[in-house]
Amino acid sequence: MKTQITLFVFAATLCAVQSARILGIFPLPGKSHYILGSSLMRALAEHGHDVTVINPFGEKNPPKGKYRDILLPEIIESIENRKDEFNMFEIGDLGPFVNIPILAYLMSDIGEMVLKEKTVQELIHSNEKFDLVIIEQFYNDAHKMLATHFGGIQIVFSTVGANFWVNSIVGNPSPLAYIPDVFLSYSPHMTFGERLVNTLCYLLNVAVHGLYLYPKHNSVGAKYIPNAPSIHDINYNASLVLLNSHPSLNQPVPHVPNMIEIGGFHIKPPKKLPQDLQEFLDGAKDGVIYFSMGSNLRSADLPLQKRNGILKTFAKLKEKVLWKWEEDELPGRPENVKLGKWLPQQDILAHPNVKLFITHGGLLSTTETVYFGVPVLAIPVYGDQKLNAQTAVSNGFGLVLPYKELNERTLREKLDELLNNPKYGDNAKSRSRIFHDRQVKPVDTALYWVDYVIRHKGAPHLRVAALDLPWYKYLLIDVIAFVAGLLLMGVYLVRLLLRKLCGRVSSKKLKKN
Repeated sequence: MKTQITLFVFAATLCAVQSARILGIFPLPGKSHYILGSSLMRALAEHGHDVTVINPFGEKNPPKGKYRDILLPEIIESIENRKDEFNMFEIGDLGPFVNIPILAYLMSDIGEMVLKEKTVQELIHSNEKFDLVIIEQFYNDAHKMLATHFGGIQIVFSTVGANFWVNSIVGNPSPLAYIPDVFLSYSPHMTFGERLVNTLCYLLNVAVHGLYLYPKHNSVGAKYIPNAPSIHDINYNASLVLLNSHPSLNQPVPHVPNMIEIGGFHIKPPKKLPQDLQEFLDGAKDGVIYFSMGSNLRSADLPLQKRNGILKTFAKLKEKVLWKWEEDELPGRPENVKLGKWLPQQDILAHPNVKLFITHGGLLSTTETVYFGVPVLAIPVYGDQKLNAQTAVSNGFGLVLPYKELNERTLREKLDELLNNPKYGDNAKSRSRIFHDRQVKPVDTALYWVDYVIRHKGAPHLRVAALDLPWYKYLLIDVIAFVAGLLLMGVYLVRLLLRKLCGRVSSKKLKKN
């Protein structure tokens, strides 16, 4: 009888969790960001939750169950109108000291556009309530006010693993001595100069957030959200941080208990390829090189000189090349090169004839190549791509070719090394085994922990005490000042004692004389 009662209670609890109302906020107009947000929210809907998602793109084939898109048409229109202003190949090498403030400014602009969208304003004034609000963290802290507004538990999702944006909100330590900023291409074993630059990046982030970002988001929130709380009141309320990372992909770093790694959760089992791709890959007796610069960068925007250098290199290869090319034609295309405006990347990487992946080094592409055990040649351009490329080099499953150094000679040298040295393929397969060696699938890990914080009403027992400490206590400034004061007092007393002793000795000598 006890067993039956226990099972009944467990089933009732499970049903209650599965009926939770969840709001997802994934506002960035970048396909890679949307793929991650969509994968998480689809999984939650299929798990039984009632899901609403604020996003720019929408689902063509919504999952079964309760699923609703709140679209952002004005953001897509604005980005389309301004896309000619931003050629990523031209601005990607500006460096972190320019990129950090620029990104903060641009994302603040997008954050305000999201809140003033008609669709979002209708939701804000609808009197709806949500049990849980999942927010993608990317310079958009004002959106966390919506968790308070809708009465929901706050969960933060980081598309790039642990970094400055999420560490501070949950009190996670991040030693600057071996954890480089997401915009830097440093290994964990940094030189003095690299540690200096890394420290300056950290200080710049502190200044940008404290002096610009938070005040800006406070004013934006107050403008568009009724009775909006202060950023400083809600910024540290995250019950859970889901990290798109894993030790097979990222260097191991500290995580407080409510930071959970789910890197690779978006990857699905391989599907059957379209017939033309299947025949192309099957017929490649010398193997295939897959080339894609991701969803945000366009190969078609490559400067003519670099494009021609790539074509000349490909023409001399015995391997076939499958290239994600966004235009109808590619002048000078060699016979061994096949083009596609859109290509099913995961299904292609799963094919046994794929020997190498030439990539921009985005985290999704890096994750997928590790999942399938394919070595990479990374040509990073901006953002976290340089750091991901450095990780591939450090772990021995790839090489990096800086974009500004890309030409026929350098590309040929890198390809010769990667295609003819088996260590890269062996290391890629080793990394893949580490990736797959988990107790449960990463998507199931995400589902478990989302349900966990719902069951435990925000799981406040996972919150670390660091969040309750003022900065001077956290950094032990008061203790250091106290110890320093004691030392100074000790030095002062010793000097005073020595002076008195010296004075007595001098007076005795004078008396004798």
